[in-house]
Amino acid sequence: MNATYLNAITRGAAAAALLFTAGSAGAQTIAITGGKVFPVSGPAIENGTVVIRDGKIAAVGSGIAVPAGARVIDATGKWVTPGLINSASQLGLSEIGSVQPTNDASARGRDQIAAAFTVWDGLNPQSQLLAPARDEGITSVVVFPQGGLIWGQAAFITLVDGSATAMVTRAPVAMAAQIGSPGQANSASRGEQLLRMRELFEDVRFFRENRRAFDRAETREFAASRKDLEALIPVLEGRLPLLVAVDKSSDIESALRLAREYGLKLMLAGAAEAWMVADQIAAAKVPVLTGAMNNIPGSFSSLGRRQDNAALLRRAGVEVLLIGNAGGGGADEPFNVRNIKQEAGNAVAYGMSWNDALRAVTLAPAQIFGVGERTGALQAGRDADVVVWSGDPFEFTTRVEHVFVRGVEHTGRNRQELLTERYKTLPPARWEP
Repeated sequence: MNATYLNAITRGAAAAALLFTAGSAGAQTIAITGGKVFPVSGPAIENGTVVIRDGKIAAVGSGIAVPAGARVIDATGKWVTPGLINSASQLGLSEIGSVQPTNDASARGRDQIAAAFTVWDGLNPQSQLLAPARDEGITSVVVFPQGGLIWGQAAFITLVDGSATAMVTRAPVAMAAQIGSPGQANSASRGEQLLRMRELFEDVRFFRENRRAFDRAETREFAASRKDLEALIPVLEGRLPLLVAVDKSSDIESALRLAREYGLKLMLAGAAEAWMVADQIAAAKVPVLTGAMNNIPGSFSSLGRRQDNAALLRRAGVEVLLIGNAGGGGADEPFNVRNIKQEAGNAVAYGMSWNDALRAVTLAPAQIFGVGERTGALQAGRDADVVVWSGDPFEFTTRVEHVFVRGVEHTGRNRQELLTERYKTLPPARWEP
């Protein structure tokens, strides 16, 4: 047996071992003990234990026996929560905002209607921005498109390593659109923009009931393409939520009327002036995606912005999902996905209860987007998306100590850390005349 052959066998065995290690990483049993555990689906547990097995949460509580052979993480003095969820992001879709080839979050569509656009088809699982977000305790995000009248379809993704297919937990989870920016919708006024929305849903209704005539070219021309009309049928039937980015209180009322007229399952994003019509939103049982970091109006539509918006909505009985850069329903730059922690902290500072703020970045988005049985809470049977913090996760100085996504701990150094280390250790520049 020659040396070349032996080397080949050795390399093959090493590769197999690596594959086995990677494949079994989520299969190990882990016990996080002694921490203050926040299940979200129930009260906090002092000196609690979270057991992870085969990528799932096996047990949560106090006085739970540590399974034999389990890896034990001592979380005494630490806080343990579900992984955080940012409900409005272009993470994995946009790498550098000013460089167009790295952006896959928008579609031209036909006359600003891109309902058939499935934004997750452009997801980049190799994005350098995924690891920094995960390292800050973000384990899932909702990615949705932007631009035009009907933006396209959103997806709930989990920040696992691997393929784009592995990352997509559920899709679609909403149809994204906007009211209040007529220019983006190829309209001259709010009234015309709403007229276009009504015309579109009338066309969807007619198309659904006359598809055979359409196929025979026996119908009038529609406001949207066949694919876009087909994509909007689940919205018209109330099976897929319509997530409307809107800020102005009167525009919010228009969105509520539109939803009533056509039986739509509505969600509001941005909603800077939602506090002015909080009772109407609560009565309609419409969830709101908004933030608490900024009280500076970014447009005429958000003149009434205030930082206690989320707290006032929650007080009125509205289900609130906290997001970053809430103006116009827009999302933070992908490298700032981690700012959701500060949004939650500010929401608490401006009147929201701490428990409601935690729910707004964990279980509430999981339930609203249809994955509440999988993630968002520390409960037996759910995916093991778990974070161990040095203290209160909404305090600026708190550090993430352990992050598990579907039971796999992520400890690798990300590009930001490598660059920081590189430039910290470079020798000082020498100047010579």
